[in-house]
Amino acid sequence: ALQEDGVEGQAIWQLLVDEHDFVGSYSSVKRFLRRLAPPEARAMLRLEVDPGEEAQVDFGYGGQLIDPETDQLRRAWVFVMTLSCSRHQYAELVFDQTIATWVRLHRVAFEFFAGVPRRVVLDNLKAAIVHAALYDPEVQRSYRQCAEHYGFLIAPCRPRTPRHKGKVEQGGVHYVKRNALAGRTFRDVHDANRHLRRWCLEIAGRRVHGTTKRIPLEVFEELERAALQPLPPTPWELTEWKRAKLHPDCHVIFGGAYYSGPHRLIGERLWVGATAWKVELFHEHMLVATHRRARPGQRRTLPDHLPPDKVQFLMQTPTWCRERAAEVGPACGEFIETLLGDRPLDRLRSAQGVLRLAQRFGAPRLEAACARATVVGEYRYHTIKTILTKSLDQQPLPTLIPVAPVVPAIMPCYARPWTTFFPDPGAEDRRSVPWN
Repeated sequence: ALQEDGVEGQAIWQLLVDEHDFVGSYSSVKRFLRRLAPPEARAMLRLEVDPGEEAQVDFGYGGQLIDPETDQLRRAWVFVMTLSCSRHQYAELVFDQTIATWVRLHRVAFEFFAGVPRRVVLDNLKAAIVHAALYDPEVQRSYRQCAEHYGFLIAPCRPRTPRHKGKVEQGGVHYVKRNALAGRTFRDVHDANRHLRRWCLEIAGRRVHGTTKRIPLEVFEELERAALQPLPPTPWELTEWKRAKLHPDCHVIFGGAYYSGPHRLIGERLWVGATAWKVELFHEHMLVATHRRARPGQRRTLPDHLPPDKVQFLMQTPTWCRERAAEVGPACGEFIETLLGDRPLDRLRSAQGVLRLAQRFGAPRLEAACARATVVGEYRYHTIKTILTKSLDQQPLPTLIPVAPVVPAIMPCYARPWTTFFPDPGAEDRRSVPWN
């Protein structure tokens, strides 16, 4: 039954030893299984490579495992990278085959081997290859950048020809599924991955390989480790890519946040590349903007990206208004300070408008207009503009006539108490009650 389910002979022998105290040899189990299902002969050309020259990678279905984040069963996939010379391999179970997972698994595998092969042979899966073709395959942008960072060549198989990476197809994914995973249960994916790492080092790495007749870990230590390319100083950081339009407000939207781009590119579709820490905008392969990564709803704006008139408006903060008013004169400074202190209405725009009148009428006239408005107690933009347009600022300030303080009138008193005219009916009863 186990063989019909795809369990390898070595895994069957291991289960017999672990669970049934079997004392026979693996060879006896293999001979018995061969009689049950004679192997199918197939002609093939076997290619061997130099140490450190090549690795082969593949995904395979790994069954259902508990996801600790949701505590639910999910379909799992086993990733395997096999070094073609030594047959040493790395395996890990994951829940998706996205580009982010694909690139992360390469990084972890390279760190496991403590080096990078010069070429990686792979299937035409969507996480790596956008368009599969014999002569001109199109590679995912993020995977291409990962390859450039680590210095390996991407070598896709011919479309629909997975046997061209047989070292990982048969000796990798199938071997992991039938030997490391078949017939075993795990608490969750973390438990399974701990088992896989131990299995790679203690079982798969210590066995005598059926093709090379050598122990993979010994070949790796003797020949392949030193032949691998060194790891770069920093690990690869995944870059997410998206096409986004630069809107009329000079910002693109990425991940719910807003990032500014040069105003001359408004309406253009830009490439947005984002890591965990920064966001870059590209136009026709040229870098045009770099920002720190923002949270959803936040804005990242560089003043150089905005039209000059918009930059000037953004720079006119309350502090700027107070400083500019003080340069005009003390009356203007007092007027702007009072205007900005008006609550609860936000009067920043009014203050900006008042100061802008200096461009039309000049600072001396604006100072005089502010003094006149302060005398009459009118702190509005419309008041200053009216004074200037009617040239009232060039007339003497109005003299305010002092108003005598209002003294409350003394109300007349009655000669006799009001009870004389309006007797209190309960007075007689109260007089009869003695005081305590």
